[in-house]
Amino acid sequence: MAHTTAQTASRRRAAPRWWRRVWFRWVAASALGILAFLAFSAVYVSRNLEPVLRRSVIQSLQARFHSPVELDHLDIALNHGVQVRGQGLRILRLATPPQPGAPRSVGPMLSVDSFSFTTSLHDLVLLRAHLARVQVDGMELHLPPDRSRLLPRPGPSNRLQVHLTVGEIDCAHTKLVLETANPAKEPLEFDIHNLQLTDTGAGHPMLYVADLINPKPVGDVHAFGHFGPWHGADPRATPLDGDYRFDDADLATIHGIGGTLSSTGHFYGELGSISIDGTTETPDFSLDVSNHPVPLHTQFHAIVDGTNGDTTLAPVRATLLHSACTAVGSVVRIKGRGHDISLDIDMPHGRIEDLLQMGMKTQPPVMRGAVTMKARLHIPPGKQRVAQKLELAGRVQIQQVEFTNPHVQDRVDGLSLRAQGRPAEVKSVSSDGRAEVASQMAVDFSLAHALLTATSLDYDIPGAHVAMHGVYSMDGNIFQFKGHVRTDATASQMVTGWKSKLLRPFDPLFERDGAGLQLPIAVSGTTGDIHFGLAFHGADESPQAMAAQMRTKRHAEHE
Repeated sequence: MAHTTAQTASRRRAAPRWWRRVWFRWVAASALGILAFLAFSAVYVSRNLEPVLRRSVIQSLQARFHSPVELDHLDIALNHGVQVRGQGLRILRLATPPQPGAPRSVGPMLSVDSFSFTTSLHDLVLLRAHLARVQVDGMELHLPPDRSRLLPRPGPSNRLQVHLTVGEIDCAHTKLVLETANPAKEPLEFDIHNLQLTDTGAGHPMLYVADLINPKPVGDVHAFGHFGPWHGADPRATPLDGDYRFDDADLATIHGIGGTLSSTGHFYGELGSISIDGTTETPDFSLDVSNHPVPLHTQFHAIVDGTNGDTTLAPVRATLLHSACTAVGSVVRIKGRGHDISLDIDMPHGRIEDLLQMGMKTQPPVMRGAVTMKARLHIPPGKQRVAQKLELAGRVQIQQVEFTNPHVQDRVDGLSLRAQGRPAEVKSVSSDGRAEVASQMAVDFSLAHALLTATSLDYDIPGAHVAMHGVYSMDGNIFQFKGHVRTDATASQMVTGWKSKLLRPFDPLFERDGAGLQLPIAVSGTTGDIHFGLAFHGADESPQAMAAQMRTKRHAEHE
């Protein structure tokens, strides 16, 4: 037994350890061989797969955009699949029409700083790959002002390539530029900080979701809809539609107005001409000249012309407090200066107090009444406050006029009774502050540089007609009007007692063209200090001369 145990121990000492055995050496050698093969294969694949994928990417984009494609760099890494990163991608176009001696290419229609995607080696071996997601950074799409002639597109390649299909494309820092052929116009640019495209197959529109910041007024815009299919011969004819939401736009970024605007709507058409139907809500719209916030609601139809960046508004229906109006016109982009806005406004049913509350400092507004208005609004480009550069001209008619200043209203009531030959009743209405008479007013006006000029003001009350002209300062509420008053009653009929008897012989001196009395009058002052009187001198002074005097006075006061 002892001998057997010794022999066993001797054999154990003589047997090689497991890592020295032949089977382990074969396994280790095979593993090293496989690793070497895989490393060699990885290097070989990464080097030889690059031209195949490059051709595949270029051919796929050329087929989609019907345009020639250039690609500067394409790098491949085998890490958790096949990682692909490209840089310097461009889709080219030619000048239209070609200029003699000029280079044929006028820059890329589409350029991408970088893109990346992941696929599997198994799919590439089978010469097909579905790219679930492609990451794109720094994309710019420049659309020419008219039909572009593209560089000759190479035909399908017979060389080895991979058939690529794409699921989603995530784009960061995207810019869409609609160029213009007019040198006086700036291109129309849209900066989109997030854009997600979902490919639904060749010949079908892509789904998109986009987020961007509107530069002026500043606010967040979220849009989603359909884009395409791409129109290669005329990119501006590429269809586009969608819905948008514009939230919390700060109108204070437009110098001279204030409020927070929100808007929703639907747009449709082509990249070169987009129609928009939407609504806006601004619960606190204001002009800084008055700083009286009022609710403003609009419903609009607009057409954006991609060839020049101009917008046609046809129409805009707006509701301001209790007043509704319709406007049609245009918003024209002026290179280096901003926008030139021109609108024709029709207000068939409104309230004059609503307009005065928005546009003038006086609180409460100086008068109340039903108003109709037809006017032309023009806001030229420039950095001035809106109230300073706003131009408005037209005609306003006001029915059932009531002045909110009791002193003024009592004067009007007393004038009406005297003009009817009822002077004995004046005392009963001269201190009650209520409107005893119905009156109406018609004004032909122009508003510029925060100064309203009334070229004609016709004011009718029972027994009298007042024809005046003058100026009204929107910022300081200083006004000056001159003209004539015509009454039904004669001078002697407008007073009582001995004054009536004294004036009776002079009645023929004051009668004019069927009027019992015609006198030159003047009304001036401020909303808190109003002066009525006769204007024996300067009653026929032109409103333009009065406006010049008012501007000189305001300038002197500000120095």
